[in-house]
Amino acid sequence: MYRYPPIADHGLVGDLQTAALVSSEGVVDWFAAPRFDSPSIFAALLDHDRGGHFRFAPDHPKGACKQLYYPDTAILVTRFMSPDGVGEVIDCMPPDRTRTPSHRHTLIRAVRAVRGTVRFSLECRPRFDYARAVHELELHPDLAVFRSPGITGYLRSSFPLAREEQDVRGEITLHAGQTAAAVFTVCDPGGEPPAPITAEEISDQIFRIGEYWQKWLRTATFHGRWQSVVARSAITLKLLTYHPTGAPVAAATMGLPEQVGGERNWDYRYTWVRDGSLSVRALLDLGFVEEATQFTHWLGDRLHDRKDLPGERLQIMYRVDGDPEMPEVVLEHFEGYRGSSPVRAGNAAMDQLQLDIYGETMYALTENREVAKRGSYEGWKILAAALDWLADSWDRPDEGIWETRGGRKDFTYSRVMCWVAFDRGLDLATEFSRPADTARWTATRDAILEQVMARGWSEKERALVQHYDGDVLDASLLLLPRVGFLAPMSPDWLSTLDAMDRKLVSDSLVYRYDPTASPDGLRGSEGTFSLCSFLYVDALARAGRIPQARYAFEKMLTYANHVGLFGEEVGPSGEQLGNFPQAFTHLALIMSATTLDSAIDQAQRH
Repeated sequence: MYRYPPIADHGLVGDLQTAALVSSEGVVDWFAAPRFDSPSIFAALLDHDRGGHFRFAPDHPKGACKQLYYPDTAILVTRFMSPDGVGEVIDCMPPDRTRTPSHRHTLIRAVRAVRGTVRFSLECRPRFDYARAVHELELHPDLAVFRSPGITGYLRSSFPLAREEQDVRGEITLHAGQTAAAVFTVCDPGGEPPAPITAEEISDQIFRIGEYWQKWLRTATFHGRWQSVVARSAITLKLLTYHPTGAPVAAATMGLPEQVGGERNWDYRYTWVRDGSLSVRALLDLGFVEEATQFTHWLGDRLHDRKDLPGERLQIMYRVDGDPEMPEVVLEHFEGYRGSSPVRAGNAAMDQLQLDIYGETMYALTENREVAKRGSYEGWKILAAALDWLADSWDRPDEGIWETRGGRKDFTYSRVMCWVAFDRGLDLATEFSRPADTARWTATRDAILEQVMARGWSEKERALVQHYDGDVLDASLLLLPRVGFLAPMSPDWLSTLDAMDRKLVSDSLVYRYDPTASPDGLRGSEGTFSLCSFLYVDALARAGRIPQARYAFEKMLTYANHVGLFGEEVGPSGEQLGNFPQAFTHLALIMSATTLDSAIDQAQRH
């Protein structure tokens, strides 16, 4: 019986509006539709008995298996090798290139015998609405119709299907060179079933999907070192971006634990202002101007939404369409990945105060100069009003970047990013000659810097620390030289970097902070944060410590999974933990790769 695979034992496929995880056993054990943040249809990763899955693989695999992507595409191949033959499962989703939200999504699963004879078996067991809704099956020889309230699933196959209660199964034996396919489509009730399929049509469709991804990647302008690694991260970011709005989700999944058996199990299928804003620079560094510009406009729309409302000018996260509501519920009927509960859908952190988002927003708006050049006067007035409001509102305790649930504190990183907000606002006002209270913005910016250096500095650690009331170090501060708060080779920064080396770095892997020294309101421990490990590389390269940076970067690459994907954390045994794959990790990989590549080139010229 199918059990829980390692989190990293998966590849990702998607159509730019939603995504699915496929294990190296040929099992789709996570798929939500019609959007990333929709209720799940297959969720065996969160409950292997109740969650639902779609298996299509050799009947009784006896040998080795290997999973890989066709080069420069999001087409996933799972290859099974045995004494009887070699079989492949090819998974992909046709990308939806329109800017219109779609309620119809298709997962293509093709199988073929490469050598010898291979018997494939299929099990399709959808469980709609996080397995809370029932469904009825209508079965035809090559078409299964799963009807559930508000949604219909179609499974069209090139071979006969059989009923198994309200689910289906099938078997087919293929000889060398033969292919078969099963196409799973979800749509609104009453949607048209997919047409009968042939091997030629499926092959042609897979070819067109591959062409789309390779053509998109050819628009990249980065031609430095580690191109294949950077390309895989770029494709992953694209897969995790909701094409109709340009908003990236933090991860494809929800509920995967930061510690197996623990309670740190969050829903990451939403757009964080922070993650998206920092992705703008990474996308621009690779030459993907359209994607960076679309998110920048989405960000401006969020400011516009609250321009006449009291209180905060931004929320820390939104749904991909800009909806600010994502109430958190516990799915008590799910046991959780390997017993890691509670399983949460929605995210209560939406109501947290995290003042750093204003700095990241301004960072994104100033990094994308093309958007700034074309900005309207009305847009500038909204932006300037937000900064005027922040001038009265920055000096408050908040929950901080890590969304701790242990109470508000005066977090250093939050103050630093408020400094960034005013610094970049002043840049825009000056460059584009826009009306602004520049005297007040300048005074506020300078007051923040003075406060951070006076209260955020620990004489004990000789470093800037997590918050004003302790000596705990925090890896979020690795972004300081990138945003210009401290010069990358200044004594204050180098001393802070040395302190992080001593306290947060373990063989080039970086912990975000020590939760035992700074309680965050949650039980359990966590692994090293892959995001922070790549930010560490970026900071080392900027500090001129290039051999150390290159060692740390290339060491970190060895923790990728078999197809080049990263989750949120690396656990004590080197396993990937947390939601998977994580966009923030991949954007940090791109940031560190481009910074390090440039630093190496510069060093070689001198």
